[in-house]
Amino acid sequence: MEAASRIRAAGRVLALTGAGISVASGIPDFRSRGGLWSMFPPEEYATIGIFRRDPARAWQLYRAMGRILAGKTPNPAHRALARLEAAGCLQGVNTQNVDGLHQAAGSRRVLEIHGEHHHLQCLRCSSLEPVREARYREEDLPCCDKCGSVLKPNVVLFGEPVRHLDEIHELVARCDLLLVIGTSARVHPAAGLPQMVRSQGGLLVEFNREQALSPPPDLFLPGPAEQTLPRLVDLVRSG
Repeated sequence: MEAASRIRAAGRVLALTGAGISVASGIPDFRSRGGLWSMFPPEEYATIGIFRRDPARAWQLYRAMGRILAGKTPNPAHRALARLEAAGCLQGVNTQNVDGLHQAAGSRRVLEIHGEHHHLQCLRCSSLEPVREARYREEDLPCCDKCGSVLKPNVVLFGEPVRHLDEIHELVARCDLLLVIGTSARVHPAAGLPQMVRSQGGLLVEFNREQALSPPPDLFLPGPAEQTLPRLVDLVRSG
């Protein structure tokens, strides 16, 4: 397979992942029909302004999100990327997801653009605490043990800066092959990463059920990532 030989020949390979890689783990795309955003429009529940003005309203969304993400485990696509990294053929994963499944699968260098849902954060004193699943069933708002402020999940809300952007740009500046998996990469800042790789002469390899990148990738592997990605990694490791 050409993609396998390109990966073996590349000097620095990175991955950019989105919601599509976690669908096989039972996490629906929040933007899909019937997804979380259709029940909780983000402009009404998921902005930093809404959280500051009406945290009880915002926590309706967080409870629903927490129940969706609770107990989910990695699928073969997550594990394939971990194997590719262990083989020395992948230098990092940039993910738009907050589910933590890349780390659970064994990936060591994961940059979470939109944060993660395993902790609660205090916006007043910056403390973090692990989240308990019971938080998603309780009606009372969780408060910081140190300062008493209402806690929010450690995810990036609309209106907040994304995470790790300088580090991501530093990695991508040296990337000559980007695996784009389960995302159309149309929402910034992720949207700019394939363009950065392309502008510096790097290759784009897309894994999606349907081709979504624009401009088109150099190589496109159609189908569910939990099927196509493990096959590719097997070929890379056996070459």
